[in-house]
Amino acid sequence: MFLESIALTKTLPCLAEPGRIIVIGTPDRALNDVLPYLATLPGIIAWNPDALTLTFRRPHGFMTLYNDKVYITQVVDGPEGLELLDSLVQAINAVWAKRAELIAVTARKHAPRHLDIWELLPRTNCGRCDESTCLAFAVAVVQQKRPLTDCQPLQSDSSFADRKATLEAML
Repeated sequence: MFLESIALTKTLPCLAEPGRIIVIGTPDRALNDVLPYLATLPGIIAWNPDALTLTFRRPHGFMTLYNDKVYITQVVDGPEGLELLDSLVQAINAVWAKRAELIAVTARKHAPRHLDIWELLPRTNCGRCDESTCLAFAVAVVQQKRPLTDCQPLQSDSSFADRKATLEAML
């Protein structure tokens, strides 16, 4: 076992989602040894091995792990925050137990930015996705409020096939 617990140390209002909170936890042990193995998991959107920060996408919000703390955004309340921290301890321990089968990630990984996505969209500003512009759509995709499939020109026009494939790989 790598980790016994992550203590809930603080909650803050979540500015990205009013009515929800940010949960901050402190692990009982530094996470630096396990972070490169956690970076092998799906759902990683950013990994900085120099700063030892790892960010996962959650169904609602994000979870960022530092060497000595954990931030989880868009949490409903304290009890859900405690459940998430307990689940994270279990996940960390499971990854640590399998570390011999994994290859630690040493290269930096970053999440696509809205402008990275916008550059590959058709940029027709057609509004068929219910957003006013393709840039607004790109922001919604980054925030996981819109799936890429909502862009009808990207889905239906074969001249955008390369762009579509690149976007799917990025996301």
